[in-house]
Parts: sequence; C-alpha cells; structure tokens
Amino acid sequence: MLLGAVLVLLVLGGAGPASAHAALKSTDPEDGTVLRSAPRSVTLTFTESVGLLDDSFRVLDPDNRRVDIGEAQHAEGRSDTASVALPAKLAKGTYVVAWRVVSADSHPVGGAFTFSVGKASATVATVDTGPVENPATESLYNVARYLAYLAAALLIGTAAFVALCRPADRGPLRKPLVVGWWTLLGTTLALLALRAPYETGTGPATALDASAFTRTLTGRPGLALLARLALLLIGAVFAVRLRKREAWPRPLLAAGGALGVALALTWAASEHASAGIQVPLAMASAVLHLLAMAVWLGGLTALLILLHRTELPPAVVARFSRLAFASVTVLVVTGVYQSWRGLGSWSALTGTTYGRLLLVKVAAVVLLLTAAGLSRRWTARLVTADAETAVRERVPEPVGGPPVAAADEPAAVPAAGGTSRRNLRRSVLAEVAVGVVVLVITTVLSSTLPGRAAAEAAQAPATAGGLPAASVTTIPFEVGAARGKVQITLDPGRVGDNTVQAVVFGPDGGIVTVPELRLSFTLPAQRIGPLDAKLKDQGGYWGADSVTLPIAGTWTMKATVRTSEIDQVSVTKSFRISG
Repeated sequence: MLLGAVLVLLVLGGAGPASAHAALKSTDPEDGTVLRSAPRSVTLTFTESVGLLDDSFRVLDPDNRRVDIGEAQHAEGRSDTASVALPAKLAKGTYVVAWRVVSADSHPVGGAFTFSVGKASATVATVDTGPVENPATESLYNVARYLAYLAAALLIGTAAFVALCRPADRGPLRKPLVVGWWTLLGTTLALLALRAPYETGTGPATALDASAFTRTLTGRPGLALLARLALLLIGAVFAVRLRKREAWPRPLLAAGGALGVALALTWAASEHASAGIQVPLAMASAVLHLLAMAVWLGGLTALLILLHRTELPPAVVARFSRLAFASVTVLVVTGVYQSWRGLGSWSALTGTTYGRLLLVKVAAVVLLLTAAGLSRRWTARLVTADAETAVRERVPEPVGGPPVAAADEPAAVPAAGGTSRRNLRRSVLAEVAVGVVVLVITTVLSSTLPGRAAAEAAQAPATAGGLPAASVTTIPFEVGAARGKVQITLDPGRVGDNTVQAVVFGPDGGIVTVPELRLSFTLPAQRIGPLDAKLKDQGGYWGADSVTLPIAGTWTMKATVRTSEIDQVSVTKSFRISG
C-alpha cells in the first residue's frame, strides 16, 4: 500500500517536463545571432555525451517551411556535440532550429533556438516546444523504472540474506525471491519495449515499430537492458541448482557476488555515473551504492518476513545486524561522493532541484538510521536474552528436580526475549517503510539534472561566428479590452548605432496592427534620455534604421501602444547594452 501510494503521487504529481541530464552549454550559431552569411552547419555542445536520433534536427525557414538538411552526427572526437550540415544557400531572414538528443544517462532532452542570415525577420517560424516526453509513455516508463529498482532490492537483498545470514528455515523466502525475479524480468522487458517511444517522444503504441526497436537494441541503454535479461536467466539457473544447499562454499558465494555486481552494472552503465567527471570511479561507486542499498532494504524485507512467520534464532538476526552495519557504511561513503559529484558546489544544495531532492533524501536517511539504531538495540537484547536462557537451561537442577535440558534441544524464549522480538518486528517494519521512500527518492534523483551540470549550462556560451547577437526584449501590455505584447529587436544590441524592429502580438500569439507605437530609451544612471526611436509603420511591424545608444549600461525601454483613438498605455522594461 505504501509503495502504491508513493508511485501514484510520483506519476500524477510529476506531470511537468522531466529534467534531462545533458544540459545545453552552447550553440553555433548562438541563439539570436545575426550572421553576415549563411553558416555551413549547426553545432550544439552539451554538458555530457549525447546520442543522436533519426530526427535529431529540424530547421524551419522564415516562411515556416522545413529546410533540407544533412544527417545528424557528432563533431570529430566529440561525443558531447550534435552537428548537422545546412544547404549551401539560405535566404535572408530568421531560422528556427528544433533539436532532440538522448543524454548519456539515457534521458531525452530537446529544445529550439533561432539564428538570422543578413537581417532578422519581422516574423519567426513557430515550432512545438511542448514536453520532451509523451505523457503516457513517460508515466509507463517511470513506473517500470521504479519497480525495477524495488525488484532488484528484493531479489539481491533476499539472496544475500539467505547466503550470508544462513537462516535454517528458508521456505518463507522463496516467494520474495520469485516475485523479485519475475518483477525485474517484466520491468526489463517493458523498458526495452518503451525505450524507442520514450526517446522519440511518441505514444506507447509506437513500441510496436520494428525499426525503432532495432535501434533500441543497438544503443547503450538497450544493450544494458539486454545484458540485464541475460543475467536474470543465468541467476535463475544458479538459484535452481543451489536452492537445496544448506551452506554455500566460498567459490559459490563469489560467483553469486559477481552476478550481483554485473546486475548492478546494468544500471550504472546507463545513468548518472556513465557521464560527467571521474566516470570509472563514479561507476564503481554507483555499483557499490546500489548493492549496499539492495542488501540492506531487501535483507530487511527478508528479516521481517521470517520474524512474522518463524521463530528466528537470534544468531541469524545478529548476522544480519553486522551485514546491515557494513551496508550502511558503504551507503554513507558512496553517497557522500555521489552527492559531491552531482552538486559541484554548496550553493547547488539549495539552489537546484537536484540539491533540494538530495536534502529530502538525507532527512529520510536520518530517519532510516534512527530506525536501524533501534533495530540493533533490540537485536542485542534478543541475543542477550537467548544467551541467558541457554545458560539457565544448562545449570543442573537440585536432586529430585526436573531433568536438565539437552544441549541440542530448543530452548523456550523467556518473556524478555518475546518482548525484544516484538519490538524488533516493529523497528524492522519502520526501516522497510522508510527504506522504500528513500529508494523512490533515489529513483527520482536519477532522472533530475545534477547541480554541477546545471551550473555548467548556466555559464556564458562560447562566442559563435558572425555579428554580435541581437537584443530581443518582450514587453507585455494591457489597455481596455486589448492586451498583448511588443517584441522589440535591437540589432546588434551594443553601444553605437542599432536598427530597431518592433512587432505587436495579440493574446493568441498572432501579429496585430495598432494605430501608433512609440519607443524611447533612457539610461538613468547617466541621466541620458529619453531618446526617441522615431518608429515608422513598415507594414506588419514598426521599425527604425538607426538609434544611437552611446554608453554601455542598464537602459530603460519605454513603449507606448495606442490601440484606438482613446486607448493607449505606456509600459517599461530594463535591458542591458554591452560595450
């Protein structure tokens, strides 16, 4: 019930666009650049390596027609770029570039930007900038991801509990092993089928497209999922052959551990750890983190099942207590490293979504450790009570008293041991509940843009060839029953002479005509202005050939829009002019 509620909240509450991990650092040409001549290609640079799709680029000309472009490819030796060749001749005007790629950690990302050849167009082609993922596909894919993590924890943790804690009665643990295996198998198949529509942003029905499925099988996420399927089949054979063994020798334990490591690698190879800085160390950390989480959470589930169904010997509980302590140590060490790698700075802890989610996870882990501390306390009391019982039962009774219990006969649990066992059940149940929440938060973190990547993307992009980028300012207005916005373009948007183009848009986004539009510029810090732009109606937009802005600084732009003989409004907005 807890897992179901959390999944519903995540699926229904996460309707906004997903945070992809490959953030766009720069474009060549830059967004808004006005070029003297047409570029030969378009190149995008990202914060990590990206995969390309058949339709990674769409270029629209000023008349909203699609431009015939080349095949998307990486720049030579640069897997963090996406490039496409343009036709030799492009007409003057503004072009829109819509793009979509897949980041190295398997999440799709897309967007759009513009550049102009010769002169910016009065109107710009429109392109769909909606969510990167199809909502239905995204929901199904995310549910499969969450269940895969939980199934891995149940499967690996239960198997580790059986092998390392050596409970005498393993019958009750057969069901969680089988459920974990089948759930992981089913979610892996679902992720394979949904991978292509998830990447392309199409509906779930396109999963039946054979060509798209073939492309999935050749990409890194698809290969990782295929490897997971193969490992699950090997694990099933391994489990069947060993299910009747009372104890596992060291070679078999090593083989089982290697199988678990390989299974964890199928996650590390296609998520955060596979991109960014220190990839080999990050992947090793991710594998250890996942295994420690699985051994702890899955082992807790196994322990809870046995505590409710059998008289579990305290020695088994004590073995798991030591195993859980080791798992927590590994989780803390790897968690600190992964947090440093993902954040990059202290400010990202509160200034990014990734950082805030990490704080929530830390709070949940503190609760988890508190519950674990209680469990260790009750485990110690249970072991102590068991030892005291064993000592009492081996003390000879007085002559004529009841017979002494044999050393191999089961001892009755005293009242103190019974109380400790009940309290241990409650604390372990609390650990499992909070552990599920921690696991779900971890899954959400794996689909959130890391703070380090967000900081890199926020840095000033590299300068692209061509003239300096035009300055585009949008000012909303409302007067009477009329409302809309004025888009004002200063070219080149620097100190000196600038051309001005002003376009008035209505509430529906379409261009509207107004009887009069006036524009002036003021630099309050230097007491310059107002400078009248002397706009003229150019038929569809208002323009001026030359407006001189003599000094760099933060200027104030004032637009006066008259919509009728009696209705007019003046609105202002600040903008920056560079030297």
